[in-house]
Amino acid sequence: MVNAEFLYLAAANAGLLIPARIGNKEVLVDFRAPDEEVLGGLGLSRNYTMRYPRAWWPDLVPGTVLDIAGQSYRVLEIRQMPDASEVQASLTKL
Repeated sequence: MVNAEFLYLAAANAGLLIPARIGNKEVLVDFRAPDEEVLGGLGLSRNYTMRYPRAWWPDLVPGTVLDIAGQSYRVLEIRQMPDASEVQASLTKL
């Protein structure tokens, strides 16, 4: 079985991930900022998320402020994905 870390290393080598930073620590993540219709199409919601292997950032906690592409985000929630080697963090733009 292929774990998340192996897949993320392949994605990083292909240039598909972007760096997220807290101070001097940098982790390559799958960052998403999709537009999503809400209220029956009357508005758009911006849901920022990032996914990464748990082993790459095991100590990340809600409330942490990080930088992605020159923009600051606060971690709202961290969820373990089904295989337990990958996590998804919900973010809010500051």
